[in-house]
Amino acid sequence: MITVVGSINIDLVVHTGTMPVLGETVLGGEFQTNPGGKGANQAVAAARLGADVTMIGKVGNDPYGKLVTDNLQNEQINTEYIDVEKDGHTGVAMITVTNNDNAIVVAPGANFSWKPEDAAQYRDVFKQTNVLVLQLEVPLPFIEKIAKIGKEERCIVILNPAPAQPLPSSLLDLVDYITPNETECQTIFKQSVEQAVQRYPNKLLVTEGKKGAAYHDGQQLVQVNGFPANVVDTTGAGDTFNGALAAALASGQQLTEAVTFANAAASLSVEQAGAQAGMPSKQQVLDRLGSS
Repeated sequence: MITVVGSINIDLVVHTGTMPVLGETVLGGEFQTNPGGKGANQAVAAARLGADVTMIGKVGNDPYGKLVTDNLQNEQINTEYIDVEKDGHTGVAMITVTNNDNAIVVAPGANFSWKPEDAAQYRDVFKQTNVLVLQLEVPLPFIEKIAKIGKEERCIVILNPAPAQPLPSSLLDLVDYITPNETECQTIFKQSVEQAVQRYPNKLLVTEGKKGAAYHDGQQLVQVNGFPANVVDTTGAGDTFNGALAAALASGQQLTEAVTFANAAASLSVEQAGAQAGMPSKQQVLDRLGSS
């Protein structure tokens, strides 16, 4: 089983020809309401690939909370451990899109109501978990406690360190895999990708867009090539990579094979608009692997 602990949001997306400046009102065009949040996205990615997925998260006691929870259930994800915060609101990302660029304001709401002591209640879930997936859209002290319990219960622990922030060495020691993109890697480790991966062999996996992903195997740099794609929207590609990596590792794949599988899934995800909309099925990934 894969367990994802992390954020659950609703994305409110408006398209406009002109990005408003401070104090200005402009008319927008198309408007979309999409389920989002890195945690929920990664859970959906893994579930689409046939994995048995449990989501641990928090939503508010509001219509958005029901909408995002129903969406996860529709993806065959176990939502038993999604708590409803009676006094909080569901996390909201307000996204203004102009000419393929965007400005985003996130109100994390219930996602930020976790306290470190809340982690202990999930130990029994982690006893049944093969792969535990974490990100940083919930409080870092809580994530560190979750990682510690996951390690004690012998889970494979994946940390997707986004949004990027300084990470305590104690957390890095607890996780099996760290999966930043190139920009996040340099923000966190203050080194080039080549230098950083050498410090964390077989642990630090850096995604590099269409180039694929890189890590160090203890002897040399390993470049796992990406796959050609007809790019429409890169939103959610990183989340797809992490969900697919978790699914591959949970099925017993070795690291290079798992990263290749994740690269293939990510390449498919960018061929459709929207974070979750483009996330592929297992058969689609196998087809892409077969045609490479």
